[in-house]
Amino acid sequence: MAEKLFPGFPARAEVTPIPNLFFTVVMPKIDGVAELKIILYVFWLLSRRRGYPQFVTYNELLSDTVLMSGIGGGTKSKDEVLRLALEQAVEHGTMLCLRLDRDGKHEDAYFINSEAAKEAISKIQQGKLPQLVLAPKKGEVAEAVTPDVFSLYEQNIGMLTPMIAEELQDAEKLYPADWIESAFKEAVALNKRSWKYIARILERWAVEGKDDGKPRRDFKKEDDREKYIRGKYGHMVKR
Repeated sequence: MAEKLFPGFPARAEVTPIPNLFFTVVMPKIDGVAELKIILYVFWLLSRRRGYPQFVTYNELLSDTVLMSGIGGGTKSKDEVLRLALEQAVEHGTMLCLRLDRDGKHEDAYFINSEAAKEAISKIQQGKLPQLVLAPKKGEVAEAVTPDVFSLYEQNIGMLTPMIAEELQDAEKLYPADWIESAFKEAVALNKRSWKYIARILERWAVEGKDDGKPRRDFKKEDDREKYIRGKYGHMVKR
């Protein structure tokens, strides 16, 4: 039975945005049909996706029946064809790959190579997107990543202002990262979602010591104590 011909695109068909450089620079370098199909399909998938950052995973592509129905054949399995095509796309610079740790399972995430993707990958590598954790390299043990103070503020309080950002930068210089994270957690638990309240927690710990079983910092000298009380946060602290 002859395969039914495609009837043509309707007048108001939805379209998928693809950069012009793909057709003039990238496509001429693509030799494999599988690589071309996968790149175009990823463009389509990401154009329909919301949220940040935007990427697709290897397992997501492998389980996509529409994509995989047009891939395979010959002596190689569909899994091998998909893996090879993705590797070629990365080698050609069309896509970027990052290995993530998702609940203890390692998974390859693929991004279309763009400025937005590079920025997102950089944030993941710096621990600025705590919901996405890098998988350790072979032979390495994963280390816990402490979110930076800006991420903590945006996730727990709201949008940053220039004045608050300056105060957060100063706090990073004054207090250990784990103190700042703990102070945010305590404030959220008490439903006191304000930087003013968090700053008071940090100031109290600086003067009295933090009750977490760790050695407290040395604030015996009066000039050390005054550094916290007379500093930028002095107006926030009751003396």
